Amino acid sequence: MLKTIAMGTAILVQGIYVRTLPDGRMTVRVDGAHFSGTPVSQAA
Repeated sequence: MLKTIAMGTAILVQGIYVRTLPDGRMTVRVDGAHFSGTPVSQAA
């Protein structure tokens, strides 16, 4: 499942969902690299 996360205020990363961390952040995978950040909510 494709998910988007925010890393800081200006960087968005979109990748394959890996897991949700205990502090509420989400981890996604992009070309073998893992990135963690705050999930971006879906638009209505």
